[in-house]
This record gives sequence, structure tokens and C-alpha cells, in this order.
Amino acid sequence: MFENLAGVESRFLELEQQLADPEVVSDIKQYTALLKEHKNMTPVVETYRVYKKAEEDLEEAKAILDDSGSDKEFRDLAQEELTAAKETLEETAEQLKILLLPRDPNDDKNVIVEIRSGAGGEEAALFAGSLLRMYTMYAEAQGFKTEVLSSNPTELGGYKEVSFEITGDGAYSRFKFESGVHRVQRVPETESQGRIQTSTATVAVLPEADEVEFEINQSELKIDTFRSSGAGGQHINKTDSAIRITHLPTGTVVECQDERSQHKNKERALKILSARLLEVEQQKHKDEIDSARRAQVGTGDRSERIRTYNFPQGRVSDHRIGLTLYKIDAIMNGNLDELIDALITADTAAKLEAAGE
Repeated sequence: MFENLAGVESRFLELEQQLADPEVVSDIKQYTALLKEHKNMTPVVETYRVYKKAEEDLEEAKAILDDSGSDKEFRDLAQEELTAAKETLEETAEQLKILLLPRDPNDDKNVIVEIRSGAGGEEAALFAGSLLRMYTMYAEAQGFKTEVLSSNPTELGGYKEVSFEITGDGAYSRFKFESGVHRVQRVPETESQGRIQTSTATVAVLPEADEVEFEINQSELKIDTFRSSGAGGQHINKTDSAIRITHLPTGTVVECQDERSQHKNKERALKILSARLLEVEQQKHKDEIDSARRAQVGTGDRSERIRTYNFPQGRVSDHRIGLTLYKIDAIMNGNLDELIDALITADTAAKLEAAGE
């Protein structure tokens, strides 16, 4: 497992030299790329150095214990050092196994989250709004920035669909397991008899496409303008500033009408379209590489029911890992770390198991 770590450390030292080179620093694109590589390697190299130091301490302790001339106090200290070094070696070996797993190339990216109401009519739209609030609060607690890109609100304050961007280092790594069908069981605000209703909303988490990795051919786009519509109010746009973009080869359609500026709506629509098309390409590549294997925490398929929010019982259940938490209020207020950390742990365990096969 550790045969390539010396080479990793060597590359790390090389990167440190390059990052101190004035010519590299003056080239923003190259400097940024090297800085990102250096940052990704840092946890591996730091852990590897702890591992190597523990190996040295172990050998020194063994040498002292093998020396019959050593006094008892010195040998007792060496025995303590030997025990501590063995424990450190075991711990860092496990850490390195995890750190050496292939990284998801999208983990550091910003994301675009799309939420659509499903079965349940107006209650499903209200639930979509609840999910938007939950994710926005969680993102802000993590230090990420959020911005609504496109929305189709309902009169009662819900959303038929809403797309928003989450910006911040590692955003995708924290949100990528949220794709799928979310189910809610609660008494709707519109229900006068107090009956519990089951409704759904669909979440898609898309890594934001970089210009360098995905470029849309403008000749393959059909762009239409139309008058914005919404849930009503005095600020309804009276001009044809809303944008509908159709990607002709795939039939993918994106609409944006939140801004009064046609240019701004077009910019946002292109951002969403790029993310959707990139996801399609990456999924094709993933299927080609490993069509047989399913991740332990689920495929991320938007048709897969991943979680249930049961308000009468105060519980949230993630069906992929069999986790149930009786803290629905905290979760709906954006306290998602316990859920997300459990999903990441399960995914890591599945990858470790696969690596050992």
C-alpha cells in the first residue's frame, strides 16, 4: 500500500519549490493548479511523515531493548516508546489507507442543486421550499455562499422547482449524496382534518462545470425569450427578459426568469445547462468504467428514494445506510453534519472493501 508514498513525498517537495518560483507565481493559472495539487497532497504527506517517524521510534526502542547493557529505567522507557510507536503505526496505516483511496475529482467544486416538487401537489411544493431552506442554512453554517439561480414559486410559498448555486471549497464533497427522492410525512398546512400526507421532492446535485473541461457549442442551442411569470405581486416583469435555452442534441431545456436582466438570466441558464450536460458526460464515463458496481450508499440516481422525513414521529431515516435520527427539527434547520458524515463514512468503507477485493 505504501510503496508509492516516497514518490508522493518527493513530488510534494518538488511542488513546494515550484510554488516558491517567481515565474510560477506570476502565472496565475499554473500557480493555482500547483497550489491545488499541493493542498490535496498535504494530508497524505503529513500522515506519511508521522508514520515514518513512528517506524524510526520503533526501531530505536527495539535496539535499546535488545541491548543487554541498558539499565532497567532506560528499558522501561524504551518499552513505553515501543508500545506508543506500534499504536501510532496502526493508526496512521489506517488513515493512509483512506487518504490513498482515489479522490472524487469533483469534490472541491461548487455545486448547483436542483429541487423539484414531486407527488403531493401543493404540499410537495412546500416541502421543496423546506429542503431549500434546510440546504441553505447548512451551506451557510459551513461557510459556503448560496445564490438562487432559477425558481418557479407557488402562491403558498413553495416551489414547483428551484435551482441554486453553492459556492465554496469542498461544496460538492458535502452535498453529493443528497441526489435522489426525498419523502416527507406530515400534516399539510392545507389539511383541515389533521390527516398525515406523504409527499416527495427530487434533489439533483450537479458539480459546476469549469469552462476548460466543458464547452457548449453555441450552434447547438435554441434560445427563446418570453415574459416572466410567477406567483404574482407588484414586481412581475412586464418585459420579455425570461430565457429558455434548449440544447438541441440532447433536448435538455433550462429556463431562467428570476432576474429582470435578459443577459443575467441567459448567464444563469447557461451555467445550469453546463452543469447538467457535464453530469451526463461524467455519468457515461462512470458507467463505462464500472457498470457492475453499485456504491454502498446508493447510486445517486434521482429516481431512488433516499430519505424519509417523518414529522409526527420526529424522525429522519436515510434508507441507504439504515440510519434513523430522532432530531427532525434540528435537521430541517440545517444541522446535517451527522447525516452527511455517516454517508461519507459508509462510502469510504465501501471503497476500502472494494480496494481489498
